[in-house]
This record gives sequence, C-alpha cells and structure tokens, in this order.
Amino acid sequence: MTATSVGPAPSAAPEPGRFAAEWRAGVMVWRREMIHFLRNRTGMAVSLLQPLLFLYILGIGLSRMFSGPGSSSDYMVFLFPGVLVMAAQAPAISVGASIVWDRESGFLREMLVAPVRRSTLLVGKCLGGATVAACQGGVVLASAGLTGIPYRLGMFAELLAELVLASLAMTVMGAVVAVRTRRVRTFHTVLTVLTAPLVFLSGLMFPVSAMPAWMAAVTVVNPLTYAVDAMRRSVLSHYDAPAGSRLFDPVRWGGHAVPPLLSVALVAAFCAVVVAAASRAFSRTE
Repeated sequence: MTATSVGPAPSAAPEPGRFAAEWRAGVMVWRREMIHFLRNRTGMAVSLLQPLLFLYILGIGLSRMFSGPGSSSDYMVFLFPGVLVMAAQAPAISVGASIVWDRESGFLREMLVAPVRRSTLLVGKCLGGATVAACQGGVVLASAGLTGIPYRLGMFAELLAELVLASLAMTVMGAVVAVRTRRVRTFHTVLTVLTAPLVFLSGLMFPVSAMPAWMAAVTVVNPLTYAVDAMRRSVLSHYDAPAGSRLFDPVRWGGHAVPPLLSVALVAAFCAVVVAAASRAFSRTE
C-alpha cells in the first residue's frame, strides 16, 4: 500500500465577473447622482447664484478698497479660484445629505443588501457628487473672462482638473460626516459649522501672508487652502500680476513656497485618507 501525500488545499479561485459587478454598481450609483442633478434645474440655478453674487457684487465692492492702478482687476483675478471652490461646495455637500436622507427613507437599506462592497457604493456616490460639483464650478469657470482672466485652453484644463479634486475633497468630507449622522437636520448643522471656516480660511478672500499668525497656522492645515492655491498658481502662470503685489503670495512652509504639484498631491492624499475612513465607517452601517 502506498501512502498518499496530502498537500495544502488549493486556494479558491476568484469569483468570475466580480470586478465587473463592482464596476456596474459604482456606475449605477454615479448615474443616479447625475440624474438627480440634471432634473433639479431650479436647485442648480439657486446654488450658482451665491458664488456669482459673491464674485461680481461683493468682489467688485471689495476690489474698490484697493488703491493703485490695476489693483481692482487684480483682486478679482485673485478672488476667482476661491469662488470656483465656493461654487462646488453646495452640490458636493448635497451628496452627504442624500446619504442621510436615503437612510431615513429606507432606500439605503435596500442598497446595502446588494451583493457588492459597501465601499463601492460610497465611492460611486462621492464620484457622482464630485462630478456634479465640478459641473457647477465649470459654469463659473466659463465666466473667467469677465474678471480679466484670459481664455487659454491649457490653463482651463488645469483649473478644471484641480476643481474636480477640490470637489472630491468637499464631497468626501460630507460623506464621512453623513455615515455617522442619523438626521438630515443634524447633518446640515454639522457641515455648516465645519465647511464655512474651511472655505473662508482657505485664502479665498485674502492671501495667507496677510493673515495674523494664529489664523495662518489654521490655514496651512486646511486641505482646501492647497486646492485654492494650486488653482491660483495656474491662473498666475497665464496672468501678468504686478510686481511686488502681495495678493498672489503663495502658501509657505517656514518661508518656503509650497510647489503647486505638492499642493495637488496633498489634496489627493487627503481625499484618499478620508474616503478610506468613510468606507470603513460605511461598512459598519446597519
């Protein structure tokens, strides 16, 4: 009689079509966000009203406070990248509100029983929200010529890519709050308290170099600061700013200017970390 050697059991083969199923689920969630966006034309127009008023009414009024030739138009150019972020804020946050609303209505429970990873559903929602937010910011971007920014294809491509990244950053912030919130009213309260300081402490209205030390210290740990600064650097590469102007001073670490590519990398890293945290919390959602 010969002994039969027993080796380790063969590892289970990966389930065929698993990636395709995850991809379809993510695309369906993304498409749902886009359908809601396209059907809500009134909400789209209202959410665009605030950044346009901020730029072309408040911005023009504030620009008159600067003295010197050409400084008025320079301030409008300085303000423009921050207003792009402001335009993307409302639709980005609405994705988090939709998560809370889906939980209240029971639709989220129906989504969670689907045979796909919960993180796939969350990523699909975040990408959908970032797309919607970037589309709204793109409408404001199309008005760049009114502020004195030249229409250059390369610059607009850079700005749009950076706007998508900023939109994703705000979307994932809303998502990570939403997965831990049970009521829509609570969600809006928390996000208002969280995002309002982040937007206004991003160098939107005045350069970081003009801030007091305590405010500048808060600003340099704000991820939106680097999104606004990267977009401002993109504009400045195609705009002749006056020599000696402090308006376009870059964000600095210990006296050294932060390179635009590093700013983009920091925002991307923030998005990755927060998506991972939100996905982990979402996977435990009942």
